[in-house]
Amino acid sequence: MIDLFLTNFLSPPVLFFFLGGLAVMVRSDLGIPSQISKFLSIYLLFAIGFKGGAALVSGPPDWTMGKTLLFAVALSAVVPIILFQVVKNWFSRATAAAIAATYGSISAVTFIAATGYLDNFGIAWDGYMVAAMALMEAPAIMVGISLYYSGTSSQIRWKTILHESLLNGSVFLILGSMLVGILTGQKGMDQVSPFVLDLFVGLLCLFLLDMGIRAYQELRSARALFQLREYGLMIGTALITPLLGATLATLGVWIMDIPLGNGMLLIVLAASASYIAVPAAMRLAIPDAQLNVYLPMSLAITFPFNLLIGIPIYHALASWVQ
Repeated sequence: MIDLFLTNFLSPPVLFFFLGGLAVMVRSDLGIPSQISKFLSIYLLFAIGFKGGAALVSGPPDWTMGKTLLFAVALSAVVPIILFQVVKNWFSRATAAAIAATYGSISAVTFIAATGYLDNFGIAWDGYMVAAMALMEAPAIMVGISLYYSGTSSQIRWKTILHESLLNGSVFLILGSMLVGILTGQKGMDQVSPFVLDLFVGLLCLFLLDMGIRAYQELRSARALFQLREYGLMIGTALITPLLGATLATLGVWIMDIPLGNGMLLIVLAASASYIAVPAAMRLAIPDAQLNVYLPMSLAITFPFNLLIGIPIYHALASWVQ
């Protein structure tokens, strides 16, 4: 376990994330321009989607794929239902629903970091796991919204919500890139491999440098806004919830006998939290939810926890149930 932790911690992407955090702590003026940050996000979603699509057509679909995708969708619905019952006692109903949706949904960047970790250890994983990631976005958002509106007299604007859940930029790009990868297969991969493969880790490092800056800025802002009790509840929930999701996913990986690489990625997805798709949807669907609560929780606490400590833990869990 110590070796897994050290290997993960000493990888360039993780170290660049903490370099960004250090820049905030020492009040450096280091920053990534917003347009470059947006380009890096687009690149990573495109690259992982295309690679997943190309890998998907390397072999025929089978029952393992089907049960894995179904389980992924089930996780994204079950986690927010369980979490909402707990956090509604600590936060307003609107904020509790947003927190539930946040942790039922996923972090594409955590998934990307986990695939890099698996590649570094030479552990195989299947391209359809990219589809599992994309499929986990919308159900969590819709469950979170339903949990909120079930206790109010307000009407749900399902047309708007479905559009935001299914066609927001990140989901659309990763599914579209995966489709292009499926259509072009290995021939397409050969054409774009210098861009998709050779540059991937370097650009991931720059993206995580930017994420480190953003995460620590959010954490510092949250500390200034909330009382100690609220701040402690935020931190505690943001650290315990990933372990809840990981436990549920590990149980399913064991029961369904899912292979190591895919099993670890399922556990990572269940343990991660959204800081892109969910805030965009919640601003439309539940404007009363406190963005300054659920965004720092996912971005400034859960994301670095998973990046540094969680991924080796989830590897160990997936290995344990093999």
